[in-house]
Amino acid sequence: MIDFSGKRVLIFIVAYNAEKTINSVLDRIPKELHTRDVEVLIIDDSSKDATFQTGLKREDAASDFKITILRNPENQGYGGNQKLGYRYAIDNGFDVVALLHGDGQYAPEKLPVLLEPFFKDDADAVFGSRMINKQDALKGGMPMYKWIGNQVLTTFQNTLLGTKLSEFHSGYRLYATKALRRIPFERNSNDFHFDTDIIVQLHFAGVTIQEIPIPTFYGDEICHVNGLQYAWDIFKTMLRAKFHEMNLLFDRKFDVGQIELTYDLKMGFASSHTFAIESVQPGAHILDIGCGQGYVAEHLAEKAAHVTGVDQYIREKSDNPKIDFKRWDMDGTEFPVSVSDFDQIFMLDVIEHLKDPEVFMEKLRAAAANKRPEIVLTTANIGFAVTRLMLLLGNFNYGRKGILDRTHTRLFTFASLRELFDQTGYKVTEVRGIPAPFPKAVGDNALGRALVALNQLCIGLSKGFFSYQIYIRARALPTVPTLLAQTIERSEEMRKEFAGNPAA
Repeated sequence: MIDFSGKRVLIFIVAYNAEKTINSVLDRIPKELHTRDVEVLIIDDSSKDATFQTGLKREDAASDFKITILRNPENQGYGGNQKLGYRYAIDNGFDVVALLHGDGQYAPEKLPVLLEPFFKDDADAVFGSRMINKQDALKGGMPMYKWIGNQVLTTFQNTLLGTKLSEFHSGYRLYATKALRRIPFERNSNDFHFDTDIIVQLHFAGVTIQEIPIPTFYGDEICHVNGLQYAWDIFKTMLRAKFHEMNLLFDRKFDVGQIELTYDLKMGFASSHTFAIESVQPGAHILDIGCGQGYVAEHLAEKAAHVTGVDQYIREKSDNPKIDFKRWDMDGTEFPVSVSDFDQIFMLDVIEHLKDPEVFMEKLRAAAANKRPEIVLTTANIGFAVTRLMLLLGNFNYGRKGILDRTHTRLFTFASLRELFDQTGYKVTEVRGIPAPFPKAVGDNALGRALVALNQLCIGLSKGFFSYQIYIRARALPTVPTLLAQTIERSEEMRKEFAGNPAA
């Protein structure tokens, strides 16, 4: 038998119009949980019956564990009520919070079994599942349409998340409060799909979820769930979660640190990195502006004579003798190197981060006046089909990665980027559209590569609509001071030639 001492447990009962059932739920809590480490919290969600008064009588009665009943002044909904209970558990120093329903649909008798993994430190979230043994759910009275709907939705959700839960829709849940602290559950829906929101958050946070079979019981309780609306809410939530994971849109409630903040390599398929590496001139001296941790620089150096990477956040040193790094704030005033010493300058996904890209490009042009190296630049295409669709649906929200990265200060279309080059004194020599990095979103597999190939075909029809990024090669035109100096110098040379040979 498990010793249930040493961890503070809150049994949290969400209640709405539960006057007739709340006493039964309390009476069914097993005796082994009647200890000073276990407390019960009932939150009446502004019931229309005497749920609160019934709970008050139990609060005042002698009991082996403390009972607290609260009543929401306004109905918060199933999800909103849970938020209050979980916040109460965190604020009052509980280690585990176990969710029960005031209608008795989920058996309190199973609490010891469901709590066991927490006392063995085997899990940070435990769900009681009615669908591990699927036929038992039907035997317990689950209506056939709910049984089918549960499995269809669960299959859809597992597919999008890459999980293997037997069901997403059980309301019998237990959480370690240390896991709840890691997720922004207070941003979740107040409706019934709160339970889906929190599963997605736990999954993105890397929390281990354990499922344990529970009996299914359907009595004469009133169901407050609109099945079709619930299914539609689940569908929308899962798509938003998947799009957030793919960096196609941003949803703050799913921003729990699962997406790596560093920009990794996009190799092995058509991408900004592969296009850039292909454009390296053999034996060139390259300046890699905004090189990050230098991952692309390692590949540039395979063809180049030498690569110098500059960035605000950078590795101190490379093991490759052909590469060196210099720390530099790109919004600073002076370049940390002599720009005219380089044959090519790479600016990969950098210009969108600059406070004033026009001024930067003009300074770069002036600094490179003596040699005028080639510029190889990539940036996001704000005219991409997905972004346009988001605008059509009224969304334009920034995220952690992708076109609408929160650190982006300027966004470009093909036309506006070309205009920037024209206005700052550059001659564009090549423009290409870059497909979306599908292998990063769906895996580097046949599907990911097929989507890249399809995207490339579509780019051939319309660069502006189907390109995820823009690739440009350009060369700086000489500045007026440079042209004047060259004109004076050449005139002096010609004057001397004429003086030495008047007949000419």
